[in-house]
Amino acid sequence: MYKYSTLNPIAQVGLDVLTSDYVKTDNVDEAEAILVRSASMHDMELSDNLQCVARAGAGVNNIPLDKCAEKGIVVFNTPGANANGVKELVVAGMLLSCRDIFGGMKWVDENKADENINKTMEKAKKNFAGSEIKGKNLGVIGLGAIGVQVANIANRLGMHVYGVDPFLSVANAVTLNRDVTILKSYDELYKICDYITVHVPLLEDTRGMLNKAAFDQMKDGVVILNFARDTLVNDDDMGEALKSGKVKTYVTDFPNSKVVTFPNVIATPHLGASTEESEDNCAMMASEEIRAFMEKGNIINSVNYPNCDAGSCDSEGRITVAHKNVPKMLTKFTSIFSDVDINIAHMTNKSRGEYAYTIFDIDSASSSELVDKLNAVDGVIRVRVVK
Repeated sequence: MYKYSTLNPIAQVGLDVLTSDYVKTDNVDEAEAILVRSASMHDMELSDNLQCVARAGAGVNNIPLDKCAEKGIVVFNTPGANANGVKELVVAGMLLSCRDIFGGMKWVDENKADENINKTMEKAKKNFAGSEIKGKNLGVIGLGAIGVQVANIANRLGMHVYGVDPFLSVANAVTLNRDVTILKSYDELYKICDYITVHVPLLEDTRGMLNKAAFDQMKDGVVILNFARDTLVNDDDMGEALKSGKVKTYVTDFPNSKVVTFPNVIATPHLGASTEESEDNCAMMASEEIRAFMEKGNIINSVNYPNCDAGSCDSEGRITVAHKNVPKMLTKFTSIFSDVDINIAHMTNKSRGEYAYTIFDIDSASSSELVDKLNAVDGVIRVRVVK
């Protein structure tokens, strides 16, 4: 039996992925797995029982990744599960920025007592005239799961789409429409685009990346869309760019007390993944990741450990080792198996930064002696008998 806790409400369709082998506990210290959405875990004491955390969403700013890694706790997220929901809101943001739909709706509401509104609106509508997005240049910064979908739908809407992603994966490149032009640098993109949408994770080198230096390279009257992370944009510089007209409209899913006072801001209250479908998809993916790890020891979509998938275990036993990524670790491990007279049928090893993870499929059952010897190796963080 496996024990799990939820720190936020998780869609039932996702919890239904967990079999009868999983028991929910309200005592987080008992949990071997945690499902979380937005709840902050930074001040939590991480129990020695905890083996994995699955974030039902893409962002993991609410989870202490390094602290978890140091204790051998694998953290997952659900990339792409909410991509369609965010994509659709980005398209809505573009349409709201080029057509004064909100102003027109507001006018109708303010004049609803007018018995001749069907006539007076014909004179008033010129105040809400806009432009079309067809034929305009859209720049997509970050071609991950969401960025690719945004690029593809914009292309189908008749926009000229340009993308930049230094880490574009093969999988995403294959799904990208062939009419999307890949540029080598942000500078190239800034100079030619009428609309710019950002879809990158928040890292030290992306924090505040849309700032005065970036705005100065852009077209006058550019529209910026931010449905990724609030601090990717320098708020003070954005305020000045909006006042000067360099940026015509800032569309953001991350309003704060400063941004909402700026002119020409269209803000939504973090609605990107707030669809029933996105929440269901995220919950199901998170539960599937927990099952793959708890039942098979496989790591899929981790953000603090390397992905490592050895499939199903056909051997007598399976044991996993989370360890530091340093030389000669595998040599030490294989020597230990030899010392206790256990044959390794299959081994999978992956590394990521300073951490590594190894799965051993063995021809006999694990013993307490084997576990103790592996744990005694300098650099080993956690040993787990899966089968």
